[in-house]
Amino acid sequence: MNPVSLPLPPLRRVAALALLGALALGGAAGCSTAADSAPRTPQEQARESSPTGTPTATPASTATDVGWVQLMTPMNQQAVKLLTLAAARAAEPRVRDFAVRLRTGQKAELDRLRALLTRMGLPGTDVHAGHDMPGMVTVRDLEAARAAEGPAFDRLVLVQIRDHLRQSAQVSRSEITSGGRADARELAAALVTAREASLAELERLPGAGRALG
Repeated sequence: MNPVSLPLPPLRRVAALALLGALALGGAAGCSTAADSAPRTPQEQARESSPTGTPTATPASTATDVGWVQLMTPMNQQAVKLLTLAAARAAEPRVRDFAVRLRTGQKAELDRLRALLTRMGLPGTDVHAGHDMPGMVTVRDLEAARAAEGPAFDRLVLVQIRDHLRQSAQVSRSEITSGGRADARELAAALVTAREASLAELERLPGAGRALG
């Protein structure tokens, strides 16, 4: 199954489309390892330059692993910002409660994603800043949320969070099937399970039927 089956809006950079393509095709052929795509830590460099030539025990990372964790981290970061607004401003109490609980879960995921970035020797910077990625809560989305009030605010939040949950679940399924690292695949599976449960709950919230169509 193509993990990016939703219609893709125009992207600002070719790099964004290339990343989604790598996640869709990762593991099919010619996947690079972390040595090709990520900076080595000083400890790894020292081991590689040692006379004994002892190989590192760090699990090999495919391009899918790298692309997935570097996408999921900012996706969660941006979703947390919108959920923080919803926790404070949603007109419907059940939407507020949902936002509070989902924000807690997304923050916990962020801790695990950042730890994975560290283990993979990848920078913690957002490599997708400025990209119009499917499922990403953008700066414009946050501005629109801050300008909205009442039921209109709730509808905006429900649509944006639904898209975030759907798209991040699809991309995470690609990591499960094509990723090279067991710890990354395990985290991706946990994310998919959490998103499926959150989507089911979101669709039962007051106003969801009208907002989501």
